[in-house]
Amino acid sequence: MLKTRVIPCMLFNGFCLVKTIQFGQERTLGNPIQFARVYNSRNVDELIFIDMSASQECREPVFDLIAGIFKECFMPLAVGGGIHTMATVDRLMKIGADKVIINSAALANPNLIKALAEKYGSQSIVVGIDAKKDVEGKYWVYTNRGRTRTPWLVEDWAQQVVRQQAGEIFLNSIDCDGTMAGYDIPLIRRVVDAVSIPVIACGGAGKADHILEAVMVGRADAVALASLFHYTEYTPNEIKGVLAQASVAVRWNNKF
Repeated sequence: MLKTRVIPCMLFNGFCLVKTIQFGQERTLGNPIQFARVYNSRNVDELIFIDMSASQECREPVFDLIAGIFKECFMPLAVGGGIHTMATVDRLMKIGADKVIINSAALANPNLIKALAEKYGSQSIVVGIDAKKDVEGKYWVYTNRGRTRTPWLVEDWAQQVVRQQAGEIFLNSIDCDGTMAGYDIPLIRRVVDAVSIPVIACGGAGKADHILEAVMVGRADAVALASLFHYTEYTPNEIKGVLAQASVAVRWNNKF
């Protein structure tokens, strides 16, 4: 039985960590290495680091900074942003990445997913999906930090990345991002019901009940959290305690 994972998500804008609201407004948080150090001391299952401006600025990931984060982490680390070639993935894996998250590159070249999976294994390849609902209730995949709608409905693209041998989906709701008003449960269910690989739900967590809903109703395999850890007093262990009380199997990495 797979256990539900609690994963902090760090968003980097090229200068520092930020919190975003619906992929637009940014609030400065601080130094990513300091945050990684704090998360390493807590009972987190994994850590996600996304350089959200790398692709937009047509640059590679900030390898030196990422290497510094690796030195602070003793849990699996997934890196996203600015990843468009096998060579970039090779370099990230060489300096310590456990997983890579590809988004716009996968949309531009779906075959890249398969090529990466064949080299590193599907378990190391995560495809990020940024989704937004239209007035008819359909969910579309967006790129360019939520500015450009693609021709893909979210469930169709999710099934396509599975065919290309992705090992996991990182699903972000543009509508709910940074609002702390709860996850988009219908979006999560739509993707979970469409695929056979794990789905990480991201966007909207503001309290423990939101996480319970994402897992128990949305059936997410993992939850990614940013604002909840930055702006509330919740700790990873407290979130896991709430899940465990609801009979959700979680990972306990450390004694506490």
